[in-house]
Amino acid sequence: MQSNLTLIGMPGAGKSTVGIILAKNMGLGFIDTDVLIQINRQKSLQQILDESDHLNLRAIEAEEILKLNVSQHVIATGGSAAYSDAAMTHLQSISTIVFLEVSFAEIERRIRNFATRGIAKAKDQTFRELFDERQILYKKYAELTVSCDGFDQEEIARQIAEQLSGCGRLA
Repeated sequence: MQSNLTLIGMPGAGKSTVGIILAKNMGLGFIDTDVLIQINRQKSLQQILDESDHLNLRAIEAEEILKLNVSQHVIATGGSAAYSDAAMTHLQSISTIVFLEVSFAEIERRIRNFATRGIAKAKDQTFRELFDERQILYKKYAELTVSCDGFDQEEIARQIAEQLSGCGRLA
């Protein structure tokens, strides 16, 4: 049984906000891998993208995830964490992975700053193409999928906690 919980999903899915609520409600610590990257690199995600490219940001994200050695934490990952098999295998070994599934229409409604948000995508890739590409990866790694459309973050956190306690997934 894993003592950590990892949230995966698209930018705008609510990983950070739901993660903070979950951590508070369940008495766990909280880690946001995007914030870890920014602290350790002393740059925003967008600065990293501007200075290099999306593949470099993905590599940095994988490197930060592989360094995680925690227990009793909720881990909110960046949206591109699922591109690294090594990072996801590590997260599977230390946590239960929960996919916050949000429809394309809802993500599009939530994200207003697509061009400047620090999203790791190819230069010519549309948001829809990125969404479709990532859904496959999120579903591949998810041990639990929570449909988030129509629910606020408190409700989503409650659903996750209930599902985890119901199946004995969190120690």
